[in-house]
Amino acid sequence: MATKKAAPRRTKQPVPPFPRQHQKRPGIESEMSPRPRYKAPAYRGADKLKGKAALITGGDSGIGRAVAVLFAREGADVAIVFLPEEASDAAETKRAVEKEGRRCLLCPGDVSSPEFCRSAVADTVAEFGRLDILVNNAAYQKHVAVIEDITDEQWERTFRINIHGYFYMARAALPHLPAGGAILNCGSITGLEGSKELLDYSATKGAIHTFTKSLAQNLVSRDIRVNCVAPGPVWTPLNVADKPADEAGKHGADTPMGRPAQPEEIAPAFVFFASDADSRYITGEVLTLLGGETTAG
Repeated sequence: MATKKAAPRRTKQPVPPFPRQHQKRPGIESEMSPRPRYKAPAYRGADKLKGKAALITGGDSGIGRAVAVLFAREGADVAIVFLPEEASDAAETKRAVEKEGRRCLLCPGDVSSPEFCRSAVADTVAEFGRLDILVNNAAYQKHVAVIEDITDEQWERTFRINIHGYFYMARAALPHLPAGGAILNCGSITGLEGSKELLDYSATKGAIHTFTKSLAQNLVSRDIRVNCVAPGPVWTPLNVADKPADEAGKHGADTPMGRPAQPEEIAPAFVFFASDADSRYITGEVLTLLGGETTAG
């Protein structure tokens, strides 16, 4: 008589309030408490991205790190873009990708520079011999209570990183992406519902959503798919480097599930959009992952 296998145990995710904490921007994941979860122990790879190469901006930590690990688990080599001050986090991501048996290229630099975006793409192609998937994920945010306190510098910086960088990367990657390639963008619930203290950030996320839909229309005849994942609150360095210590510890507590997502819970959506096997007929979509919230959009 065959022995019935036990069902895998569900991972119990951390629930706020978390310890009070605040970091200087851009924030370091290794200094967060609790540590964001990115290893996705229940996720089993199925060679969905076997032999492919991906470039992930903001790949050192948070959602980008979790995506890098799952892409590697699905068979892809991965290049990650990060700021030089995030090098310690990037090194941990590199080790995690290599533990999955794939190669990882580190590309320190700033996506607000079109010259850097071109060089990061060129380095990726030189290292792996190809580029199949671009993940635009790097972001900057800063809460401000009233519009008068948003400086010209902040407004321009937010747009240069959050939307200009997506455009620069996509433009640089396109000459190398083959038919069947994919561009994946990271949006946000704030781009659908707005956020009164994140005027500039929310505006860029709304732009990312429409950039996704427009670029999908532009590239469909070239058989390159463009989609967007738009999460609600996620436990990443972006938030502890922005919110005051008391508020950071409550991040995500107001969702119906009562907690923020962990990066490992967001990353499978990127695998879905990257995989021909899963989403061959899907382009121009914005997928919300909101912990039970159902009113977005």
